[in-house]
Amino acid sequence: MLSDRINLTAKDILEKEFKISMRGYNQDEVDRFLDLIIKDYETFHQIIEQLQQENTRLKSQLQEAQKRQPSQTGTTNFDILQRLSNLEKHVFGSKLYDLNP
Repeated sequence: MLSDRINLTAKDILEKEFKISMRGYNQDEVDRFLDLIIKDYETFHQIIEQLQQENTRLKSQLQEAQKRQPSQTGTTNFDILQRLSNLEKHVFGSKLYDLNP
């Protein structure tokens, strides 16, 4: 899945060898920089694995919650407002609609 989109692994970077030329880069400096890149790759890989596991866990929890929750098909905001209005009429009676102070 993820490995299909990544070109280099930490091992690829570690094992990469460059040709040496007359005016080449300082080999120790390049090695230190590549070591930093390798550490970052390893850290990114760990974070991605953790996030994928968490994503799978949360999807599973969501599916379980959806199975346990009774479906409320047909309930709309209008239905809720109508029920609230009926409740207000029952609780407050004519006082709610009495316009005379």
